[in-house]
Amino acid sequence: MKKNFIYILILVVVAVIALVPGIRNFLKDQFLPVATIENAVHISNEDYDIELQGINVPSTNLKNFKDKPLFLNFWGTWCPPCVKEWPTIQKLYDGRKDHLNFVLIAMKDDEAKVRKFLKENNYTVPVYIAQSPISEKVLPKAFPTTFLLDQNGRILLKEDAYTDWNTESIHQFIDNIIK
Repeated sequence: MKKNFIYILILVVVAVIALVPGIRNFLKDQFLPVATIENAVHISNEDYDIELQGINVPSTNLKNFKDKPLFLNFWGTWCPPCVKEWPTIQKLYDGRKDHLNFVLIAMKDDEAKVRKFLKENNYTVPVYIAQSPISEKVLPKAFPTTFLLDQNGRILLKEDAYTDWNTESIHQFIDNIIK
């Protein structure tokens, strides 16, 4: 008798979860937090208006990078996790630069140190130093911080720690963006 009661109770709970959309969606959001493009944070045109001094590329404005998805990374030569992820960023850049814009912004850093770091390591990923204020929507609170944005300014991915950017899952994610 007690066993049957437990089975009936489990069946009722499963039925409620399956049939009541509000409960189903709440539980789905709690236990399967997958960010959908529709719910992603949007970066406005004003947020893109950042003057960039080129270190190994010509100077420009961030708003000039809206023609393709954007890999936007904030880093510093003084930051060990930033330096650690650089080889993986370079590999990603080498394989995806035709489909993805890359903008790496050196923060709280000396231009000479950045130039030396790039030269010593033979890094070719485009690096800049911001010459105007950075919007609160993208201003990093930790380093490194990386955003993957679509061409409409939607944040599709945000990482605020060391990340290996040359993994199969990252490449698949980018393949889905550029389709």
